[in-house]
Amino acid sequence: MVWSLFRRSRTGTGLPVPGRCAPGRHVLATGRLLLFTPRTRLDVAAALAASADAEAQRWLGTQADEVLPDPGTRRALLAWRPAGDDGRRIPHVLAEPYTPAPDGPLLLVCVRRSDLSYAGALELQPRDGEMGGWLAPGCRGQGLGVELFRAGLELAHGHLGLATARAGAEPGNTASRRALTRAGFVRDQGPSRHTLPDGRVVDAVWHRHDTASPARCR
Repeated sequence: MVWSLFRRSRTGTGLPVPGRCAPGRHVLATGRLLLFTPRTRLDVAAALAASADAEAQRWLGTQADEVLPDPGTRRALLAWRPAGDDGRRIPHVLAEPYTPAPDGPLLLVCVRRSDLSYAGALELQPRDGEMGGWLAPGCRGQGLGVELFRAGLELAHGHLGLATARAGAEPGNTASRRALTRAGFVRDQGPSRHTLPDGRVVDAVWHRHDTASPARCR
C-alpha cells in the first residue's frame, strides 16, 4: 500500500519530500503531519473545506466567497487523498495544477503522515511573519495544533529567513492559544482589536517567537 511506502520514508506516488523545496514551494514534516505548498486545486479546496465549518469560522471569519457552505461537499473533499496518491481518479477541474501567487501569503496544506488524509492548512505572511492555521474537524483535540504551529516556525525561521514570527488569537480561543504556547510562542504586544477577513471586529491577544539565526531553504 502507498501508505506503508510513505511510512518507510519513500516518495511513494509523488508526494513532496521534506527537505526538497523549490522556488515558491516548500515542504515540511512533523511527527504526524506533512505540509507542502498545494500542487493541485484539490489541495486548495480541501484546505478550505477543513476550515469551513461553523466552529472554525467562529474564529477565522473567512471571506464568504472562500467558504464552502455545504457540509456534504466539505466531507467529500476531505475524503480524497492528495491527487493521484490513492489510485483514484479525481475530476479534471480538481486535478489542475495550482500555482501560488508570488506576492500573497504562503499557504501550506497539511496531511496526516499515517494515512495521507487532509488535516488542515497553515498560512503565513512572508512580509511580517504573521501566521495562522486550522485543522479539519476530525483532527482537532489531538495535539496536532502544536505540530502545525511548530511547522509554521520552521517555515518562518528556517525557510523564509524571518527572525520573528507572530500569531494572533481571540482571548476565548483557548485551544489555539494553548497550542501556540506549547509550540514555543510567548505573549506579545499588539492591537487589542482585530478585523477578520469577513469584516467582523474581535478582541485579540498576540504571540511571538524569535530566533537569532534565521535561514533560508535552498
